Formats: sequence, structure tokens, C-alpha cells
Amino acid sequence: MITPNKHKADISDLTDEEMLEIMKLTRDMKETLMKIMKPEGFNIGINLGKSAGAGLAGHFHLHIVPRWGGDTNFMPVISDVKVIPQSLEDVHKEFKKYW
Repeated sequence: MITPNKHKADISDLTDEEMLEIMKLTRDMKETLMKIMKPEGFNIGINLGKSAGAGLAGHFHLHIVPRWGGDTNFMPVISDVKVIPQSLEDVHKEFKKYW
């Protein structure tokens, strides 16, 4: 997840400089995730507003989700969902090598 340094409620509230920084961070994070997790693809997205699925409506943020063939395509909170288990501690250790 990428967020601006200052609170912004909507993408329209970002300055050009903030938008450029967010996109550069998105690019850099995608490359880091490639090195660490070696996914086959990515979902990169922004949900604006509650009806669009924003879990934190009124708080602009961008999601970067690594993807693999045969994964669940999303992570709803229902039974029988299969995700690749990895502890946050392990992910953090890998990210520290690059960031």
C-alpha cells in the first residue's frame, strides 16, 4: 500500500509533485516485489469511495498486489479462500534488504 506523506482524501487532492512521487514509489515497489516474491503479475489499483470498495474511505491510498496463476484473484473474508501464507516478519526482513 502506498500513501501520500500528508493526508489526502481523494486523488483530486494530490499536487502534481505528490502524484509523481506516488507513481515513482509504485514503480519502485513493484520492482522490489519482483525481486522478493517473483510474482507472475500485479494488480495495482485505487478504490475511491465506500461504494467502490474503499476500506478507508476518505483516505487516499494505492494498492500493489502481487499475483500468481491460480491464486484467489482477491482476498474476501469467506471460507475456503486459499492464499500464499507468509508471515509479516518474513516479508519485512526481505523488504529491509531493498528499502
